[in-house]
Amino acid sequence: MKRYVLIFSVLLLVFVHISCRSRKGTTLSHPVPKATVSTPYLDTVKNIQEPVVRSRMTPSANEKVIPIDETISVQLPPIPREFRAAWIATVANINWPSRNNLSVEQQKKEAIYLLDLLKENNFNAIIFQARPSADALYRSSYEPWSYFLTGEIGRQPQPYYDPLEFWVEEAHKRGLELHVWLNPYRAHHTNGGAVTSESMVRKASDYIVRLKNGMYWFDPSDPRTQDHAAAVVNDIVTRYDIDGVHFDDYFYPYASYNGGADFPDYKTWSAYQRSGGTLTRADWRRENVNKFIQRIYNEIKIEKNFVKFGLSPFGIWKPGYPAGITGSSQYDELYADAKLWLNKGWIDYFTPQLYWPIQPARQSFTALLKWWESENTHHRHLWPGLNTVGINVADKSSEIINQVLLTRGILPNSTGAVHWSIAGLTQNPDLLRKLKNGPYASKALVPKTPWLKANILLQPSLLLTDQQHYTFAKWLHKQPDQVFHWVLYTRYDQEWHMEILDSAVSSREIVKDRNGKKLNAVAVQAVDRLGNESEYIAKPVK
Repeated sequence: MKRYVLIFSVLLLVFVHISCRSRKGTTLSHPVPKATVSTPYLDTVKNIQEPVVRSRMTPSANEKVIPIDETISVQLPPIPREFRAAWIATVANINWPSRNNLSVEQQKKEAIYLLDLLKENNFNAIIFQARPSADALYRSSYEPWSYFLTGEIGRQPQPYYDPLEFWVEEAHKRGLELHVWLNPYRAHHTNGGAVTSESMVRKASDYIVRLKNGMYWFDPSDPRTQDHAAAVVNDIVTRYDIDGVHFDDYFYPYASYNGGADFPDYKTWSAYQRSGGTLTRADWRRENVNKFIQRIYNEIKIEKNFVKFGLSPFGIWKPGYPAGITGSSQYDELYADAKLWLNKGWIDYFTPQLYWPIQPARQSFTALLKWWESENTHHRHLWPGLNTVGINVADKSSEIINQVLLTRGILPNSTGAVHWSIAGLTQNPDLLRKLKNGPYASKALVPKTPWLKANILLQPSLLLTDQQHYTFAKWLHKQPDQVFHWVLYTRYDQEWHMEILDSAVSSREIVKDRNGKKLNAVAVQAVDRLGNESEYIAKPVK
């Protein structure tokens, strides 16, 4: 028996020895993480400079995985930053949907066309009108479905979908911010169909008034108006993954809407006087709007600090500001003291509607922009609104290009512009081509908003795989939901190249030779939704 045990032991030792020799010299490389599958859009969209490449689970036999801890320190070039946005109006079916009787499929097709147009021409934001007149192009428990969406107040789309949710998701897939545009006081538009029992005109008749042009308006001085509008804003901010809230120039209505007659707020004005109020009627109206603007800003920040609040008031505060400027006064006619809101910092970005040419001087784009900048004491973003669709000059394309360039010169630290409206782009291919070949030739990130606190974005990881003609780069982040963009850097000799990528992109095949220069380094940064970048990670390519 002992003899058999001895023979078995010897055989076992021989087997172990042979097994160990067969493994000698084998080095286990770091495993390549599973690739993030790109979205269908990224697989099909045109004009992407380089294809998104999915990584393999393990490198092939002729590939070399560069060690994950082999990093280098580099001096990266600055990231270009500029706010490039367009308004998309839904009121009266100005921009989307083109008619109020489209099928859901047609609505989505039109939306995708507009979003693709903006992405392909290097825009980075849209301002989408989700509440044109106390109605909703989204699921709301406060207000009815919009007539401009389905042709009937209160009727939801069939088959059901949530348009705002759809726009947000599709915009973010393309690396575009989406700002929700609301009109706070307009209750019913003359093009909004018949007033029915579903309309807010019927449901809130105690604090809505009818104007002589047929529109209905919430009384801005009634506390119920302010509470209702604030609840609508808070509901959207809470439930949707939006990047901003946006009000335009409509506060108290333009005088022409009521045939030149005073706004009919007799009940609330009388109540104010009886309570011992001492302000003039004009100052009282302005104070009501001031309190509302401050309230909206504060309540947005309480709910979601990263959601920006923007305003696009009429471009002239008062005639004579600056000297030589003529025209209407938003201060006296709309009871909108936009200068105060800018002075107080109650907004994150300010988009005065500077819809006039650079010349003549009486309403000069340049003079007005410089004046608003002089009032920007809290250094908020100042991104003017441009009349892309109807600027009153012979050569519209050249005028808009020059206004974009002038804005860069006047506001070099936080440049940007908003185009009224997207129709000025879809209907003017000459302008679109000149923008793409000129000031919008390369992508840009939205400028940072440093006064809004944000969590520090973690450094990403970077894995490089050496292939025959390419270096394959794969990057990952521990908190992918915090990443809105990636910035990929490649260095050839001493020359850096940079590419801004959507968050869904997680890999690239990078050519080793570019115009006779050799690839020697790759770096990547993550960027959050406020434009803040993470610490970079850089690796050598040998």
